[in-house]
Amino acid sequence: MALIFFGLGATLQAATLRVGPDRTYATPGAAARVAKPGDTIKIAPGIYQDCAVWRSNDITIEGTGPGVVLSGKTCQGKAIFVINANHVTVRGITFRNAHVPDGNGAGIRAGGRNLYVVDDQFLDNQEGILAGAIPGGSLVIEHSRFIHNGTCSSKLGCAHGVYVGHIAVLKITDSVFFDTQVGHDIKSRALKTVLIGNRIEDGPHGTASYEVDIPNGGTLIMRDNIIEKGPNSDNHGTAIMLGEAGRWQPTQKILIEGNTFTNNGPPTVFVRNLTPTPARLIGNTLKGNTTTPLTGKGSVQ
Repeated sequence: MALIFFGLGATLQAATLRVGPDRTYATPGAAARVAKPGDTIKIAPGIYQDCAVWRSNDITIEGTGPGVVLSGKTCQGKAIFVINANHVTVRGITFRNAHVPDGNGAGIRAGGRNLYVVDDQFLDNQEGILAGAIPGGSLVIEHSRFIHNGTCSSKLGCAHGVYVGHIAVLKITDSVFFDTQVGHDIKSRALKTVLIGNRIEDGPHGTASYEVDIPNGGTLIMRDNIIEKGPNSDNHGTAIMLGEAGRWQPTQKILIEGNTFTNNGPPTVFVRNLTPTPARLIGNTLKGNTTTPLTGKGSVQ
């Protein structure tokens, strides 16, 4: 009985924290300092030159309407939102102009397990979302836009649209990556990466290297994506790369199915597989300039 009442009390204590110029909390950062597990943080439309460090589990942070923008300020030299908590949802927020001296300023830095990002935008950041090594963790992204993120330097290395370290699952659906600069659109060291129904395009000015990079192997499922390599890509040779940085991640399956790829640059390879696991390419459409469907182990149907 004591456990039942404890759980009920925790539920009853969950609160809604309202953020805005005329709300209880003027900034997201102010709400983050008092948020408790189970709380919902609702942010009114407006431009906030603010950042926040979230430490409470099981919270939802959401914009209450169009035009919720956090711009320019970063916390801990890392990101606009630093999320050091588990089971967090971020919805309906634009993250813009995250820049830090070490070159990987992110809209969101994920440091906890199980982050859900939906209906968000990441504009002009060094890195859209960066997740470190989170054993057993997951990052799920839906209906979001990553525009003009990415950077590289000879001293600091590269930042990307989305970059995850050694987590269990990265899943991205119905999202847009466009005009990424120098880094990769999506770089994943996850045990399993699932990309379904996205648009991943350089456009006329994007300089992305790989559209998708799976540097250490790991299961990859890509289905029904629209992918384009532009004329100014920093790496014309490959669109989807697997295993170039050491193939020690277990790779149970590589399935590339029903995607449409357009090459608007020099000759390229659609899938370059350096893992020992055969890649299965099924029903993909290749358009534009010369493209080799697959190099490495696998089959094309």
